[in-house]
Amino acid sequence: MKKFLILAAAALSITPLVNTTAKAADETVVAIAAGNADFSTLVAAVKAADLVDTLNGAGPFTIFAPTNAAFEKLPKGTVEDLLKPENKAKLAAILTYHVVAAKVLAADVKTGMVKTVQGGELDVKVADGGVTVDAAKVVKTDIVGSNGVIHVIDTVLLPK
Repeated sequence: MKKFLILAAAALSITPLVNTTAKAADETVVAIAAGNADFSTLVAAVKAADLVDTLNGAGPFTIFAPTNAAFEKLPKGTVEDLLKPENKAKLAAILTYHVVAAKVLAADVKTGMVKTVQGGELDVKVADGGVTVDAAKVVKTDIVGSNGVIHVIDTVLLPK
């Protein structure tokens, strides 16, 4: 119970990054991301990788969504380079490494390895009232859409 209260307090202390109203539950995960300026780089990348239709599909999907600030942590010029048409396959591999083919809410997250749509595995750790995914910290959870859920992360995940 104490751990739950700490996690709840931490979640409430984070400024909301997206609209979490009932309207969001009627939108796909892509529509939710597209409706928030904090995900503009992610949305541009999803478009450049030609993944919009896939992620607008039935799902269910769990998206570990990096914010614009997470993309800014990458070395200078990396995002611009990845958005080039000749790097579409590499960009798609990076983006699908952020996607799990299941709807996993925060209450169901457990420590362990999780297979991604890309084919790799994410190292998920639940500890000290928080969650990390590989090197990324989950900063907001359970943004539920019609075809899945978004968990916001502070770092772009790169396949191993």
